[in-house]
Amino acid sequence: MAPETTAAPSGPDAGGSILSLKDVCKSFGKLQVLDGVDLEVEQGTVTCVIGPSGSGKSTLLRCINLLAPPDRGSIHLEGKEITGKNNKDGLDFVRRRVGMVFQQFNLFPHMNAVENVCIAQRKTLGRSDSEAKEKAESLLRRVGLGEKLGEYPERLSGGQQQRVAISRALAMDPKVILFDEVTSALDPELVKEVLDVMKELASEGMTMIVVTHEMGFARDVADKVVFMDGGVIVEYGPPSEVLENPKQERTKKFLGRVLEH
Repeated sequence: MAPETTAAPSGPDAGGSILSLKDVCKSFGKLQVLDGVDLEVEQGTVTCVIGPSGSGKSTLLRCINLLAPPDRGSIHLEGKEITGKNNKDGLDFVRRRVGMVFQQFNLFPHMNAVENVCIAQRKTLGRSDSEAKEKAESLLRRVGLGEKLGEYPERLSGGQQQRVAISRALAMDPKVILFDEVTSALDPELVKEVLDVMKELASEGMTMIVVTHEMGFARDVADKVVFMDGGVIVEYGPPSEVLENPKQERTKKFLGRVLEH
């Protein structure tokens, strides 16, 4: 018998969804990484995705922003399907609406903080140099980097680099931001400064999907928590249910291991 799973609600009764995934599957060679994922994300909410390594969490994000388009299933963003062979403008539509912050900062080493935040604005949104710079400086000040505008990545701490990366994503005025384990490469003392920025974004109503091992963040900030294992959603619900009173045995075992440390 297949293990019991709890699918995230889908369909017209799910509420004001900005993002909808239905039966999303993704394989790499013979490895099935996602196996029929259904998920609805409502506008202005924070969804935290947790689970063991190899469970499909990062691949889920890469399917949403079409870095790794799904093999099967559909994804709708703001009511528009972004998957499928007939959707020729899907990639551009997604790039303008979905921001992504990676575990590795992916900053251009030959550009300072402002320049790193400017480049995508100019190339993708067509903003002028002055418009892009004004936006970049404003966002970098917002995340506490007002004194680091002209610094290059090598002269910034990991936490500062990640805040530049968050500013770069925000500069595109996204409807949704995806965070892929953005604190896992940071020294422990730098984690809080990044999580504080994310908490502020959440309080301002930014729609966020966050793959994370930070259970405290998920408990305090998430509206919904998704527990993934084996490429499927095993359990889904508010933090008070999934983290405090999980129903599925796989969720209980995972949390037991994580919370011991």
